[in-house]
Amino acid sequence: MWATLLLLVALGTLVLGLVAYRLLAPAGNPFASHPRGPPRPLVTEPRARDKVLKQGFSARRVPPQLDAVVIGSGIGGLAAAGTLAKVGKRVLVLEQHDQAGGCCHTFQEQGSEFDVGIHYVGQMHEGSMLRVALDQLTDGQLCWQRLPDPYDEICLGPRRYQLRAGKAAFAAALEEQFPAEKVAIKEFMRLSKVASRHVALLAVLKLVPRWLATLLVRTGLIYWISPVFRMAATSHSEAVARLTADRDLRALLSYLFYGTAPRDSSFLVNVLMVHHYRRGAWYPRGGASEVAFHAVPLIERAGGAVLVRAPVTRILVSPAGTAVGVVVQKGPSEEEVEIFAPVVISDAGIFNTFGKLLPPQLRSHPGVRSRLAMVRHGMGSFLVFVGLRGSAADFWIYPHNDLDAMMTHYAALSRDDVPENLAMMFITFPAAKDPTYEQRHPGRSCMTILTMARYEWFEEWAGTRAKHRGPDYQRYKLAIAQRLLERALQRFPHLRDKVEFMEAASPLTNQHYLAAPRGEMYGTEHDVGRFSPAVVAAMRAETPVKNLYLTGQDVFSCGLAGALHGGLLCASTVLGRLLYLDLLLLKKKIKRRRGRQAA
Repeated sequence: MWATLLLLVALGTLVLGLVAYRLLAPAGNPFASHPRGPPRPLVTEPRARDKVLKQGFSARRVPPQLDAVVIGSGIGGLAAAGTLAKVGKRVLVLEQHDQAGGCCHTFQEQGSEFDVGIHYVGQMHEGSMLRVALDQLTDGQLCWQRLPDPYDEICLGPRRYQLRAGKAAFAAALEEQFPAEKVAIKEFMRLSKVASRHVALLAVLKLVPRWLATLLVRTGLIYWISPVFRMAATSHSEAVARLTADRDLRALLSYLFYGTAPRDSSFLVNVLMVHHYRRGAWYPRGGASEVAFHAVPLIERAGGAVLVRAPVTRILVSPAGTAVGVVVQKGPSEEEVEIFAPVVISDAGIFNTFGKLLPPQLRSHPGVRSRLAMVRHGMGSFLVFVGLRGSAADFWIYPHNDLDAMMTHYAALSRDDVPENLAMMFITFPAAKDPTYEQRHPGRSCMTILTMARYEWFEEWAGTRAKHRGPDYQRYKLAIAQRLLERALQRFPHLRDKVEFMEAASPLTNQHYLAAPRGEMYGTEHDVGRFSPAVVAAMRAETPVKNLYLTGQDVFSCGLAGALHGGLLCASTVLGRLLYLDLLLLKKKIKRRRGRQAA
């Protein structure tokens, strides 16, 4: 017993020493002060926006003497690049699509604007860590619109449940709808509080030296440090089954679906997702593309650039095995452009980075193969974009309350059986969440419907060109889209005569526009294995290839918040500085200043 305690004290001292070293690193604090000045007026003129978001690639636009090059302009890539830019680093971000932003980009169709990835975001209240971080990376120019209550409605067959925002109101609304389950709800709320307070330890595990992380994991000491690690390695279905026998409540605590059945997903991830929206949900005024629109200038001010239509075809590696740059080739007949930088950061995902962009000889590196063996491709998504006149609130619709059985049945379907056996669906109305939408698109509105979809159902048409995949593909895609739309209109019959057009996006669409290998929106599979301590420690920004780093969803977890944390972890690793402590100190400084102003 005493030997164990002494070992823990010694390890704690070592960790504190490493933290102090990183905190006092010479790279400088990128988050020393809060952005000054209020948000400027919304820029709506298309040319002005395109000048920021659609700067096309050419060799002459590559800045000289780069400090880093980033592959991909999703929030993970922009966060890493922006943080480096804030300490004076000259960073080039290369995006294969025709506009920057990744899942934060928007597109217009017949006068309506659609987002492709941001449907709403939690924890955007004033002074939150996530809000402080995003303000830092967008110069404080993002304005967030809080969604009215109830911000979510979940349908389990014929039964409907509503969620309300607020620390106390969230739990009270659940207790009101499940009066016999107050004990279970209180315990879930307690666990969510523990998870939110301790989740930073997952980031620390990704930042401490590998030998220390390996020691903590292999000896089992990691479980003594915090209960969060056991929560991470526990099946969500098993955990909630111990809390309650009410199947509707179990489903409700699993409703934020990301393609992994509750029994296969981590309890910690699901608890954190519910906690993420406990205070409510927010949407960026001006649409999702505002994130990239205000992140790009920060990178440019430090001498960097964000260039689109710039597909990276491979990572350049020196004879000694060190990443030294990338190659861009816009087309098979185009000349290759070599771009050199001492640091290469990839927001292209682990499968693209290790499996496609590294030279063949490095793909067989034991460290690379070991990391790839730890994770699997996530499930793809299918979206329906509907232009209409009129709107409503956000809804999650499930056929029944057994989400594990639903997912097992759905994933096992043959391709031809899919249209008649669709499972869950999420319905959202971007126009209703953004008060500037009517100003920007008078008389227009829109609805987006999302469900999950296996890549295998569309694999027959892989390799065909976007918008030229043939009539069979169009018929199949339309069959799914029409059934999803019909189910949505059954829920919102007042919109039936207001539909003006419909477009759909399959996993192949994500593969084309997002460079997602198998059409996944959320990166690698978020199963319970991925969040075991051993895999958490291994899936870090640092890679087996010197000076090559990963960022984005695959480094931490899914969604805008997860990808942003992936960017912060990447920048922390590159700079050798614990940036979370810098953010925490800034957060406290902002809180004190607000307190003085209110006094």
